[in-house]
Amino acid sequence: MTTVARTEVLHALSFDVEEYFQVANFRGAFGRDDWDGVPSRLDVGMDRILALLDRRKARATFFWLGWVAERHPALVRRCVDAGHEIASHGYEHLFLQDLGRDRFVEDLARTEAALVAAGAPRPIGFRASTFSLSRSTWWAFDVLVERGYRYDSSVHPVSHPTYGVPDFDPGISRVGAAGGSILEFPVATWRALGRNWPVGGGGYFRLLPLWATRRALASLESDGRPAALYLHPWELDPEQPRVDAPLSARFRHYLNLDRTLPRLEALLERFRFGTMAESLRARGFEV
Repeated sequence: MTTVARTEVLHALSFDVEEYFQVANFRGAFGRDDWDGVPSRLDVGMDRILALLDRRKARATFFWLGWVAERHPALVRRCVDAGHEIASHGYEHLFLQDLGRDRFVEDLARTEAALVAAGAPRPIGFRASTFSLSRSTWWAFDVLVERGYRYDSSVHPVSHPTYGVPDFDPGISRVGAAGGSILEFPVATWRALGRNWPVGGGGYFRLLPLWATRRALASLESDGRPAALYLHPWELDPEQPRVDAPLSARFRHYLNLDRTLPRLEALLERFRFGTMAESLRARGFEV
């Protein structure tokens, strides 16, 4: 296999650490009270991720659900010991609009406590469930600044039926909030035909052909812009149980799971990746 020379731009690689039964697509199949009774498969995807990152000498940011961190503190410590960044994904994958401001404060505090108890530093980065930080939940920035967060990666600058702020700057920007400001590092989009197209990971990473993702990252790189890429541990677990859910939900969840690992390895061979904080610092931002 031909090795391509590394480039100077340091892209950000991240993983939203949640169980397959906690995703929004399967909310109708798994009630919140059912979670503790469903066998965990988190170690399957996490083992593959950590082995790949070690093999490629790359670091990443892991956005942990507090609920998951409480039940898998050893996996949190493995990430820390391997030099990866630990960030917050909230406690139990609730949308910001369902939490409201006061419950969001409690949700963050509970997650921070779970991560610190597991041996991680207090997180400075946050990503909301299903990119639910939108114009209607802009108050979340005030809460994040109050609690000392330095960056966020929750605003998706795309048009989507359930999330997105299509007119938001797709690059790294600083958002003003009560009490200060915070850096926003959106997951990657590619500008074409007058709009931002999602190319930053998740289902889009599995839906788009690898060449399209490579071309999008190369385009951002040629402009000197780092891309933020995100995936989930369950996306590297094609053997996971099949859930009785609507066809559209099953299509989005199971599509090309067997291709996630080789595609990610191909990107790690071609591009330089680090944590969210490392990528921000490489661009001269203080976090």
